[in-house]
Amino acid sequence: MLANKILILGITIAVLCTCANGLYFHIGETERKCFIEEIPDDTLVTGNYKLQLFDPRTGGFMPSSPGLGMHVEVRDPDDKPILSRVYSSEGRFTFTSHTPGEHVICLYSNSTKWFSGSQLRVHFDIQVGEHAIDYANVAQKEKLSELQLRVRQLLDQVDQIAKEQNYQRYREERFRQTSESTNQRVLWWSIGQVCILVIMGFWQMRHLKSFFEAKKLV
Repeated sequence: MLANKILILGITIAVLCTCANGLYFHIGETERKCFIEEIPDDTLVTGNYKLQLFDPRTGGFMPSSPGLGMHVEVRDPDDKPILSRVYSSEGRFTFTSHTPGEHVICLYSNSTKWFSGSQLRVHFDIQVGEHAIDYANVAQKEKLSELQLRVRQLLDQVDQIAKEQNYQRYREERFRQTSESTNQRVLWWSIGQVCILVIMGFWQMRHLKSFFEAKKLV
């Protein structure tokens, strides 16, 4: 019971901390930047981004030039594409996972300046689970009261915690299968080594016996 409570508490903290994934990074106009995100199955993911172009005159970053956009590519744990689309220089993208595991999210600009590309600053923020849901929009569409909206949020959080628990069980099962497979291979390798040593010993004894018989020592 205590272990289950600790697991639930850890998952809850991990779920609540997913809202703090904002960052920015620098890339070239033709450079690709990828992130790995562990996502349970049937989970909504939303990414917000903003492109800024380096200005050599001021040494700072300014809004990107017209026509410069962001290509977003998402692949599931089986390396199958989930999303591959060109967006504007600022916006958001969403997708829903169908397989639990590590999803690869890659961002790169649609620029074709292979030799004279400028440096870009990309502000990127990713939200997973209930944090990816726009509850203000949900309340407006479904005409929910403040209490109903809060209950909806709590239900979504419980659902996300259940998904995280299922994902942790899935990872534990994968790890157990990998451990059992490794242990079995080590066992068969040890048995193979013993068999090889026995065969070599038997062969050496036969060879020595033949040698001594040839020398008429036996």
